[in-house]
Amino acid sequence: MRVAIIPARGGSKRIPRKNIKLFSGQPMLAYPILTALQSGCFDRVLVSTDDREIAAVAREYGADVPMLRPAELADDYTGTGAVIRYELQQLQQQGITADYCCCIYATTPLLSPTLLQQAWQQLQAQPELNYVFSAARFSFPIQRALITTELGVAPLDPASIGKRSQDLTPTFHDAGQFYFGKTEAWLKQLPVFGNYSKMQVLPDYLVQDIDTADDWQRAELLYQLLNRDAP
Repeated sequence: MRVAIIPARGGSKRIPRKNIKLFSGQPMLAYPILTALQSGCFDRVLVSTDDREIAAVAREYGADVPMLRPAELADDYTGTGAVIRYELQQLQQQGITADYCCCIYATTPLLSPTLLQQAWQQLQAQPELNYVFSAARFSFPIQRALITTELGVAPLDPASIGKRSQDLTPTFHDAGQFYFGKTEAWLKQLPVFGNYSKMQVLPDYLVQDIDTADDWQRAELLYQLLNRDAP
């Protein structure tokens, strides 16, 4: 059995109510729910929330919200892992055992069913893996980063600053879209960024954090460009 869990608390500060704010005509939360359902990867798609309005929107678009998340798991300091473990433990108490769980963030309108299908295929092909997660390549070599000093400017890594880009090790960052893994790995708190994980590297145009109004507008423009031929 495979489940998708979408954490969506009600207390967003920088963009108030961003999980259900309209994005290109639909609540933001609708996008990951519909993507998870359309992927065919999951037996259940759950939304974990502390907010009744968010729960109602989640159910409207086809997700399950078995119960509201406790307030102590919905503050600014609660990590994603704790939320996923709580929801998996709740399922176990109901006699439901999921073999795999995919955490999908609520603000992922650029995520597609194909990306989730590819992650699942990779997990099946390499049974030793604990997780497959979305990532993106840094657009500029981080080894050639600069820092400010009391006297002016200095290279962060003096040994690399003069090297050609093609001679430097490629570097990547978490794309913040999904983390598809074994339930056992989630419950044992095994690290996502570890030896038994693989990155699913996405192109830059599918990666956009949404933390500010500018981020929101950029993501909406990307979404509209990617879907301009859709009926």
